[in-house]
Amino acid sequence: MDNNYYHATRRVDFAAPALDQDIETDVAIIGGGISGVSAALHLAERGFRPVLLEAKQIGWGASGRNGGQVLPGFGAGQHKITQLVGAQEARKLWDMSVEAVDLLYARIAQHDIPCDPRHGYLHAALKPRHVRELREEQEALAKLGAPVGALLEGAALRARLASPRYIAALEDKLAGHVHPLNYTLGLANAAQAAGARMFAGSPVARIEEGDIVTLHVGPRRVRAKHLIIAGGAYLEGLEKRLRGYVMPVGTYVMATEPRADVRALIPGNEAVADLNFVLDYYRRSADDRMLFGGRVSYSKRPPRNLGAAMLARAVKVFPQLKDAKVEFAWGGFVDITRNRAPHFGRLGRNILFLEGFSGHGLALTGLAGKLAAEAVAGQAERFDVFARIPHARFPGGEALRTPALVLATSWFRLRDLL
Repeated sequence: MDNNYYHATRRVDFAAPALDQDIETDVAIIGGGISGVSAALHLAERGFRPVLLEAKQIGWGASGRNGGQVLPGFGAGQHKITQLVGAQEARKLWDMSVEAVDLLYARIAQHDIPCDPRHGYLHAALKPRHVRELREEQEALAKLGAPVGALLEGAALRARLASPRYIAALEDKLAGHVHPLNYTLGLANAAQAAGARMFAGSPVARIEEGDIVTLHVGPRRVRAKHLIIAGGAYLEGLEKRLRGYVMPVGTYVMATEPRADVRALIPGNEAVADLNFVLDYYRRSADDRMLFGGRVSYSKRPPRNLGAAMLARAVKVFPQLKDAKVEFAWGGFVDITRNRAPHFGRLGRNILFLEGFSGHGLALTGLAGKLAAEAVAGQAERFDVFARIPHARFPGGEALRTPALVLATSWFRLRDLL
């Protein structure tokens, strides 16, 4: 789906050729999203000369299609992460997720990336159960010694969010939003300038393991001492040992035409998301459009009448948009794990993988690339904190995995209504 607002408002030029030669290198990277590009940048800064291979174009996948929300923490929530790994490890993970946000904004400033960075986020409650969840999150953050935002209700909430739909919202001053495609391409330019070699239109057909890993790209070969797999939802079975750990889930965004009244809807210019399982997420763009995302799909076919369907969701939140014109509507896949926690690890001595950001990846992918670079350089302690998060495959195997997840999501949709 190419009717993408981010493509239409791209302000960063970046070009990568197709692979047209055999290459020997110390580190190869599969995937031209933020995690792969960040790994290339951090490796180049450490004196390596990485080679990155992208099947489509840099930023083609989730990194250039997402809602633009910059978040600390994880899709699972800090309370669930603590249950998975214990309080001590959970604290390390939280601190690194905050580092991920700081790293994103630092890279934007360092490389002067024109991606409209903003700070501020509201986690919005639709029902009393959500308010309890927000209070639990406040308590979990307080135990970590992390900044705890105010719980907004009544007039304080209405002053920040001009919607009748919510009963409370938790402010998050660590989080924010950016133009994700411009950020990704700006990061790619920085990686290229630092010495990374990047090739687009160069899909890897086969991985041949050994002390030297060989990647088969059409008639060409890339041989490397180390490999980082960062293909996310678009690996398409390239590495069999990773099958079943992530589910590609479609998510969708629309952009209205520029409107004078959009500023009044979110006066503080925060990004916003609700607490439903099938959630709505939205923000104001730099040119005063409403960017509104939500719904999920497990089909590779784009939904019919996507723009109208997304506008209908937006009008439920902001009736003021009932006469809005949708100028862009697009979607793509994110890589969801069963426990909604990121999935990092090793496949043998010299292959690392990064996947499963579960809709919380815009900031965390940048840190993931940094941690992978540290691990390649022999400093794997922080990477291993993530690698110790326990994971299980989605049940049912290839034939039943998607139907099982559709059934589970239908149950959660019903729960969202209660």
